[in-house]
Formats: sequence, C-alpha cells, structure tokens
Amino acid sequence: MNQLPSNQAPSAASPEWMNKGDNAWQLTAATLVGIQSVPGLVILYGSIVKKKWAVNSAFMALYAFAAVLICWVGWGYQLSFGNHQMFPFLGKPNVALDAKYLMEKAFSGMIPNATMVFFQFVFAAITLVLIAGALLGRMNFISWMIFVPLWMTFSYTIGAYSIWSLNGWLSTRGIIDYSGGYVIHLSSGVAGFTAAFWVGPRATVDRERFPPNNILLMLAGAGLLWMGWSGFNGGDPYVASTDASLAVLNTHVCAATSLLTWLLLDIMFFKKPSVIGATQGMITGLVCITPAAGVVQGWAAIIMGLLSGSIPWYTMMVLHKKIWFLKQVDDTMAVFHTHAIAGSLGGLLAGFFADPKLNRMFYNLEPTSNSWEKYIGLAYGIHSGRTTAGFRQMGVQLMGILFIVCLNLVVTSIICLLIRLVVPLRLSDQELQYGDEAIHGEEAYALWGDGEKFEKSRQFGLEEIKTKTRAQV
Repeated sequence: MNQLPSNQAPSAASPEWMNKGDNAWQLTAATLVGIQSVPGLVILYGSIVKKKWAVNSAFMALYAFAAVLICWVGWGYQLSFGNHQMFPFLGKPNVALDAKYLMEKAFSGMIPNATMVFFQFVFAAITLVLIAGALLGRMNFISWMIFVPLWMTFSYTIGAYSIWSLNGWLSTRGIIDYSGGYVIHLSSGVAGFTAAFWVGPRATVDRERFPPNNILLMLAGAGLLWMGWSGFNGGDPYVASTDASLAVLNTHVCAATSLLTWLLLDIMFFKKPSVIGATQGMITGLVCITPAAGVVQGWAAIIMGLLSGSIPWYTMMVLHKKIWFLKQVDDTMAVFHTHAIAGSLGGLLAGFFADPKLNRMFYNLEPTSNSWEKYIGLAYGIHSGRTTAGFRQMGVQLMGILFIVCLNLVVTSIICLLIRLVVPLRLSDQELQYGDEAIHGEEAYALWGDGEKFEKSRQFGLEEIKTKTRAQV
C-alpha cells in the first residue's frame, strides 16, 4: 500500500479535507488585500491631501482597519457568512473566536474557518477605508470612530450576506459579483458620498486649492493598492486554481488599459498627462474588473478597461461640473466616481460578458445543473440562443445595484443622523484651520519642523551663541 510523504500525511493540524496549497494561497491573498489598506491606502491618503491633513487622513484608514477586525470576529463574520440565517439578507450574530470553530472546514473551499474569517475581514476593512476617502479633511475623528462599527454592522454585513452567502437572497438568484464590485465598491462609493453630504464640505480654502503634499509617496500607495489586487481577485475562488490565475491576469490587463485610456483623455482634453488622473484611471480599472475578474475572457477585460477609463472619466471631469447636486457634495477622493460608478459599470458588464463555462468553474456547477442557467452573460445568451437567460442575468445585476444603492443611502443616512445627536459630525472651524496639530497634536513632517518655527529657533540659537561668545571675551 502506497503511503503519502510525511509532509503530506493528514494530522490533527492538517486534516484530510484541507488542501495545504489552497490554504497557503488564501492566507497570502488575504495578506495582499490587507496590504492594500495598511500601508497602501494609509500612504495614499496621507500623501494626496494637503500637508495639514496628512496625519488625520492616514489615521482614519489605520483606525478603521483595526476597529473592523474586532467587530468582525465579535459578530460581523457570522452576520455575513454564518450557517444560521436570521433574515434572507442577514445571518445570526455570533463570535468567531473559538478554536474548535476556527479549525473546522469553511463554507467553501478546502480551507479552515480561521483562514476564511481573516480573508473576509480584509475585504470588510478596505470597504470602510474607502468610505474614509470621501470624508478626508473635515470629519470629526470621534464621529468616525463611532461610524465605523455601526456601518460595518448594519450595512456591510447585509450586503455581504445577500450577495455572497450561499443562502443570501441575491446569491440564490444568481447575481455575479466575483470579488466585490457590489459588496465593496458600489457600497463604499454610495456610502461615502452619502456620508459626505451629511458631514458637509471641507473648508473653502482646502477645497479650492488641493495640492498633494507628496506625489511620489502617493504613487507608492497606489502601487501597493494595484499589486495587492492580485489577492483581492485571485483569492475569491478559495482555491489555487486556473480560475484564480485568470482572475489575476484579467485584473492587471483591465487596470493597465483603464490607466492608459484615462491618461490619453487627459492629454487630449487638458493637454497635460496628469499623474493623479492616471492613478484614478488605474483605480477605476481595478474596480470595474472586480465583479467579473474570473468569469470573463481576456478580450472582455480589455473592453472593460476602455470603458472604465472613459465613462468614470466623463462623469468625474464633465458631468460632475455640470450637475448641481454633485457639485454640492464634497467627495474628497471622488469615491462616487471611482467606486460607485466604476463598480456599477463592472457589475453590468459582468452580466453582459460572463462566460458560462467560466461561471461553471467558479461556482462549481455541474453541466446538467439547472442553476447553471442563472450564470450566463447576455452576449453569450444571444450567441447561443438563450437570450431570455441572458436578459434575466442583466436584470439580476440591475437588481443588485438598486439594492446596494438603497441600502447604503438609507443606512448611512440614519447612522450619520444618530451620531449627530451625540457628537458633531464635523470638525470645528479652528480644527479645520489648523488640521493635524489641532486634532492629534502631531504633524506629518514634524521632524523638519514648520518653516516659521525653524526660523525662530535658528535666530534664537544665533543670539545664544553670540551671548556666550561675548561672555567668554
């Protein structure tokens, strides 16, 4: 009888159902997604704002990452992915900390619950970090501390359960959201825009002139975000599969295409190859491919990149300046355009370009399964004579958009109004004037000092030297 090598033999720590390669990849993918937030968006936010907001902006992201983790293992994971359903859109709250539970097989894949809890946590965390992008430069930090656990509990969990849980009402209808175009990006874009409306705009002087304090560091943060997306989309099959490989490649192809499209449009219409613009194009490409990454062909990823680099560009650079309501809401990092618009676009294009064979791989469906009819892109439906199934898929995708938009408009508004009863949502005028020093008592570049303080110190030092010299003489 052939025996497995000792390093492959099952043990108490490595049960028969667990695949070591899948588990290793899943932990790696989760770490890559975590790096997108910490330090990726921490660096990006801290660098793209004015100097006086660098610490506050970076810290909003760092705080959200830590706070979400505690809420996630406390009750969030079970609300989002638990085996026991409380409503068709929500599970029952429970902790995810017991070793026995964490070492059992997860609801999908050949990995333990501990790995799944960590993997799903980094997705929940980055959603809150993205919302922070809309609120930089004026939200009261105490209000943000309260907002994070409330929104994660009453908005994110509902979206995640409805779309990703095996028992969620949109999941059972066959919605395609490969890796979070709806659950993460559309949610964060709508919630961020809504919260920005309630918090109010930045100070006029900050809003009118908004130079990044360090564009090179901004690019470093953007680079971590881009490369981390390999785990973002490559980890969602929950196995180290060919589908994961396809998702990773499609992700980067779409992002590169979108970046170049945005860049060319900037050059054509504004005569300048904007670095910030190219970064926005990169982000819209990454967001757009997310709901479709592993279920579309490479040529579809190119088309999606062309559209994600042009449609959000148009809504941000043209429509935003023409529509009165959009101009009234100060969305600091334009998350409405880069995440809500791009996420919706990706969701609709997933419904159009989704390849039935790739869907079968991702959703692990048998060719004879009736549920396979749920996952067919409209383009393939028309081509194969199953037009009704294709239009049905587009209808489900639209239903998902409407659900996430309404959910976040209502829940985010209620949360902001409740917080406003306890503490101000917005910083005081004095804090808005001085920024980090007034809020945290710290400055991003305190090592070098403020120019005026440095000059006074230098003059005092020179006078002290002159006094000592005279005394010696």
